[in-house]
Amino acid sequence: MRLLFVCGGTGGHINPAIAVANYAKTQDPNVKILFAGNPKGMEAQLVPKAGFDFAPIKVKGFQRKLSWYNLKNNCQAVFYLMGASHRAREILRGFSPDVVVGTGGYASGALLRRAAKDGYPTLTHEQNAFPGVTTKLLSRYVNKVLLAVPEAKEYLPECQTVVTGNPVREEILFASRRQARQELGIEENQVCILSFGGSNGAKKLNDAMAQVLALNRENRDVVHIHGTGSYDWERFGALLREQGVDLQNYPNLRVREYIDDMSRCMAAADLLITRSGALTLCEIQAAGKAAILIPSPNVAANHQYYNAKVLVDEGAALMLQEKNLTGQALFAQVRELLEHPERLKELSHNALATAIVDANARIYSEICKLARENREK
Repeated sequence: MRLLFVCGGTGGHINPAIAVANYAKTQDPNVKILFAGNPKGMEAQLVPKAGFDFAPIKVKGFQRKLSWYNLKNNCQAVFYLMGASHRAREILRGFSPDVVVGTGGYASGALLRRAAKDGYPTLTHEQNAFPGVTTKLLSRYVNKVLLAVPEAKEYLPECQTVVTGNPVREEILFASRRQARQELGIEENQVCILSFGGSNGAKKLNDAMAQVLALNRENRDVVHIHGTGSYDWERFGALLREQGVDLQNYPNLRVREYIDDMSRCMAAADLLITRSGALTLCEIQAAGKAAILIPSPNVAANHQYYNAKVLVDEGAALMLQEKNLTGQALFAQVRELLEHPERLKELSHNALATAIVDANARIYSEICKLARENREK
């Protein structure tokens, strides 16, 4: 089988495609795989690093806000779009895929639409509870849309959909809580809190988290691991010092620039405080962790709010919107959970109950089904 994956823009679009491609290799050693994406996007680095061939197709997203910079960007986007269809056809004819699979991003829009019009079997996967613009546009052309959560279906009423979940890394699925705590030096009777706002960080979340750490510093029954992100590393240290917190005196407060051992820290944690990106939430569910979710308002169509709402409605997480976020408000939620450990356990249990842990297998099954149906025509 020959599979063409199209993705780009963010790790949330790229990593699911790589996960499914790796799974496909374990199921069929003879599978031929090609990725396509923007030569200036993250995919141009991540895909070859994962060991897959990469075909570049120049695309650029349109910006909605009016400004001279965005006007220039949109003119360039139109110019790229004019050549994208021709380049897409070159890639398709050169590789001749059995199925074309998109996982989001502007590159997937141009190539999947061309593939569908030229008669290639096509699938697209939507990671969020509120489908993005690209998915909504493609839903009119592709054979099937694969969804992370059932709630997304109501926004795509006129196309065929299948709920497959989001791919979850194996190291998250199989991490040992006991081993993780031993390696991190966390005692069994201590509550572990893990908080982060992404690799770059989130300023407002960090502002609130500095207060939470300061308010909780004397509680040695709690170990708090916080990732500031690269942009806020030095500023966060200054915030703590302003509140009289010297980390050398509080070994229970562990502040890092980046959480580079996420699977271990997540396995050790009892409570997570983070944004509500689609893949982060799937990992929280798969690991069965209680969470306080703070959706980023600075994302397309406010989709992180809808992602968080899915877990909140299932009794699997709490949500604190950024417009209401203060250190005191966040600490009040943390304290409430620490004082009622049964509530922590309930959130954890419900999170695990909502998890789809075989998303790779489900997505690959849909790929094989579509390829088989095409051969039998």
